[in-house]
Amino acid sequence: MVKDKQTVIDEFNELVNMTADELEEWLKKESSTDSGWSKDDGSGETVGHESGRKIIEILRKNPDRDPTLYEDEDIAHMRKVVSYQKRHLAQEADQAKENPDSKAARSLKNWGYDAQKE
Repeated sequence: MVKDKQTVIDEFNELVNMTADELEEWLKKESSTDSGWSKDDGSGETVGHESGRKIIEILRKNPDRDPTLYEDEDIAHMRKVVSYQKRHLAQEADQAKENPDSKAARSLKNWGYDAQKE
């Protein structure tokens, strides 16, 4: 069953624990580029790295996280972020917390979750 819009917004705001500035700084680091699947467009960028850029846009255009200001495109990406984070946290949360340099931790950071903040 598809989650309703408000549930997606609530879960996104709970799971994305990095600010736009923190995520932007992370994405500038070389270590952010070598975890995850490469996009099919030949750019060499990973899907997660692209996702991080989209998360930054969402956070910056709605800093107060007002549910009425999210557009359908935002909600669609937020839904992907929630799905990715929940799936990977269920599988890799311990590894990400124990080793911030692990592929799991780096990948989750690309999606807006810093396991070291817990």
